Amino acid sequence: MSTKISRVSDPLWLKITFISFAVGFLALLLVLPLYEIFTQAFQKGWAYYIESLADPVTWEAIKLTLIAAGVSVPLNLVFGVVAAYAVAKFDFWGKSFLVSLIDLPFAISPVISGLIYVLIFGLQGWLGGTLQSAGIKIIFAIPGIILATVFVTFPFVARELIPLMEEQGKAEEEAALMLGASPLKMFFMVTLPNIKWGLIYGVILCNARAMGEFGAVSVVSGHIRGETNTMPLHVEILYNEYNFTAAFAVASLLAFLALATLMVKTLVELKAKLAERLRKDEAQQTG
Repeated sequence: MSTKISRVSDPLWLKITFISFAVGFLALLLVLPLYEIFTQAFQKGWAYYIESLADPVTWEAIKLTLIAAGVSVPLNLVFGVVAAYAVAKFDFWGKSFLVSLIDLPFAISPVISGLIYVLIFGLQGWLGGTLQSAGIKIIFAIPGIILATVFVTFPFVARELIPLMEEQGKAEEEAALMLGASPLKMFFMVTLPNIKWGLIYGVILCNARAMGEFGAVSVVSGHIRGETNTMPLHVEILYNEYNFTAAFAVASLLAFLALATLMVKTLVELKAKLAERLRKDEAQQTG
């Protein structure tokens, strides 16, 4: 005797309430600020907008932002893959502590992390005198900005890969090793294809945070105009000088980069879902 289970749908008023709340919340906190940014940026027309972005000091801020992101993202990519592989594939004492350390930048204020670097590498810090004697400058220079950016962004790749690798298990890697593949070949032929979408997703998030970081970079930069100001710091300086249109022009560039990152993230998610669906269909056909 078969029993038919009827599907109970949610009330229409509940759907409308929840969807309206979500859309209204996003419109208030996301759409309206973005609209205001671009409106203020083009308030004096295209000519002034281009002139604001073409300013040499603005270009230095853009270049420094790209340098910080260009160095920190590859470093965090390597760290994220190695750390995720160690956590997901190996059993060792202190694994939980390692995961907690990876989550540390999520738990503390970026300003505190910047202050820690000042206490370590600053002129009055633990290593400041030694570094100064050797002619090495970390704080109020590009290396300090890169260090601060690396610190606040290193969890993103690892946290995307750890659950993915744990779900996949070790069976395929062990089979490849048993068939004679070297560990390096096994990684590039088996592990990397299985994690590529999660890896790309983590890199996108890491890059977005690296370009938009303010707190930690603000502490270690020294706010030296044209030398140690990234784009977010440059926006603050322009705004404090009441140069609102130029400030919003630079902010609009950051907003555009964020929107572009969001679009790439959405495409990666769609591609990942499509690849997963094709994999399941192939598994069903072969099964």
